[in-house]
Amino acid sequence: MLERKQLKGRTQVTFILPEDSPAGPVSVVGDFNHWNPAAHPLTPRGDGTRAASVALPAHGTHAFRYLAAGDYWFDDDHADAHDGTNGRLHT
Repeated sequence: MLERKQLKGRTQVTFILPEDSPAGPVSVVGDFNHWNPAAHPLTPRGDGTRAASVALPAHGTHAFRYLAAGDYWFDDDHADAHDGTNGRLHT
């Protein structure tokens, strides 16, 4: 799931997944962090989910995916669009 919050000239996007699905560590990776899995790991929250937030320039489009343990790449069904390989996010 994706949550958005408008900030001055930016959009804060929070990437949210269930705490246990998939099992193990998960990171959100994309063109906004040079596809670096160490940049935005999802961390547990008190409501049974895990999340990572990223502030992105407003009025842009970004490619992203999730990377889980075991080199398991997957998409977010709630992405604004998909380009065949990646989810697309419009800010």
